Amino acid sequence: MKRTTYYEAVAQALDHWPIKKALTNSDVDTTHPFLTLSRQQVEAHIVVYMTPQQEEHLRAEGQVNFNAQDDDTGETYVMKLKWRGSYYNLIGKWGKVVRGKGLEVGQEIKLGWFNGCLHFSVPQQQIVTAPPIRAVTTHMTQDHWPIKKVLTPSDVDPNHPFLPLPRRSVEDHILVHWTLEERDSLRKEEQVAITARDYDNGDVHGMKLKWRGNYYNLIGKWANIIRHKGIGVGQEIRIRWMNSCLYFSVPEDHYVAAPSGQDSWPVKKALTLSDVDTNHPFLTLPGKAVEDHILFYWTPQAREQLRTEHQVGINARDDDTGDLYVMKLKWRGSYYNLIGKWGKIIREKGLQVGREIRVRWDNGCLIFSVPQ
Repeated sequence: MKRTTYYEAVAQALDHWPIKKALTNSDVDTTHPFLTLSRQQVEAHIVVYMTPQQEEHLRAEGQVNFNAQDDDTGETYVMKLKWRGSYYNLIGKWGKVVRGKGLEVGQEIKLGWFNGCLHFSVPQQQIVTAPPIRAVTTHMTQDHWPIKKVLTPSDVDPNHPFLPLPRRSVEDHILVHWTLEERDSLRKEEQVAITARDYDNGDVHGMKLKWRGNYYNLIGKWANIIRHKGIGVGQEIRIRWMNSCLYFSVPEDHYVAAPSGQDSWPVKKALTLSDVDTNHPFLTLPGKAVEDHILFYWTPQAREQLRTEHQVGINARDDDTGDLYVMKLKWRGSYYNLIGKWGKIIREKGLQVGREIRVRWDNGCLIFSVPQ
């Protein structure tokens, strides 16, 4: 069998590679070599196939060793999967892989677990080239904004002023236009001063872009912008990079009202391995979902307590049984943990990986349900 035919057969057996991602600037940085993978994908397509001993080691130590094979070359490496909370890092020989394969931003990496080994491939024909930098003339259409987000309560809090932006969006649509020196400065200093222009009124602000791991914060004059523009929860902010400047716009006619209605479940997620671990019991909820659909209904005093103490005691009710619990919502930066009686809930309801939990806030109480 030819070598290429063999590897095509392996890829086919892997069910067309369940994990795929376009490599970002941090993924191909050989000075700090690690490949970042989403927690949900890792736990659904890698951890679930590990041995019980490997799973236990990952839970207890926060990392686990295994073999990884480059299906493009056949080379095998001993690597580590490191749990980072809301995501995982693949470390060990990743720097060697980056250099040996000449990996670049925009290339697609494919991963899958097969026969007790992590397989990966970076097909040369699937390079996603970065868009060329081209001079933009005076006209810019308002509908060409590659980064958009609906503002949450923490986004418009002038007491703790910062605007979090997803890492992939920033790296795909902002950093891709920076020089190599600017990107290196961001990696080393973890923040870079930038010029930001309000597209709605022409105001110019000196700001900073700060790297926070799996996201970036826009800081500096953000509090002034919140107050002067009267920005509120639910408004949409649009961002793009042009002519060495970050442009942003908050159109008055784009306001997304918070959902209402006790019959709806605005927060839903499939339970992961860490969610049902009774040895370290906590339920992880995405930051945006919590801020849009839970904190939105809190008083300013309660939100401030969460920001200063990083956790707040809350009442929680199991909508399936009617049972009440006193729990805590803990702020972890880009996500939140529900702790307290979560271990008891896991055991009593027999929760397992893959089950869907639904959450909403109603009348001062967190309501949850795990339908059978």
